[in-house]
Amino acid sequence: MSNVNVLDGKWLLIVDDEPDVLETLTDILDMCRIDTAPDFESANKFLSKNSYDAAVFDIMGVDGYKLLEIANQKNIPALMLTAHALSPENLIISITKGARAYLPKDRMIDIESFLEDLIDTPAVKPKKNAHWFSKLKPDFDQTFGKGWREKDRPFWQDFDKTLVHSREELENIL
Repeated sequence: MSNVNVLDGKWLLIVDDEPDVLETLTDILDMCRIDTAPDFESANKFLSKNSYDAAVFDIMGVDGYKLLEIANQKNIPALMLTAHALSPENLIISITKGARAYLPKDRMIDIESFLEDLIDTPAVKPKKNAHWFSKLKPDFDQTFGKGWREKDRPFWQDFDKTLVHSREELENIL
């Protein structure tokens, strides 16, 4: 079995208005080449001149959804990172706007695994990678409460129909 890390040498843009979050993520992802930006303007400048392997955007404080739109135009897969915008509504907005993953900040210690999935699994439209969602669904159930998907049932039914599961998930199902 190979010890090659999918993230080795990958070029990431990380945008968050909290310096400690930028520092923590830079430490966790030390195998990557990383540009950090504390605000929309700095991030937009980086995006206008560089092509990244992936991007991590805070939703609040840096206009993360606008950055997501720019990243999508450049075919840069993005992970949305949030604490204050952790809600079913923002999860749906992130998915609808093309985020390839959505991660609560209290799980950012696990970001390496989520970014590996994001980079290692090509976007297959209209299919969506389900691995990040299956990893976080128990957290969402606990945070949002029982039946949280019922309010937006048509969206979640459509979402479930378009998922692509990892080999590991399929083996666990069987």
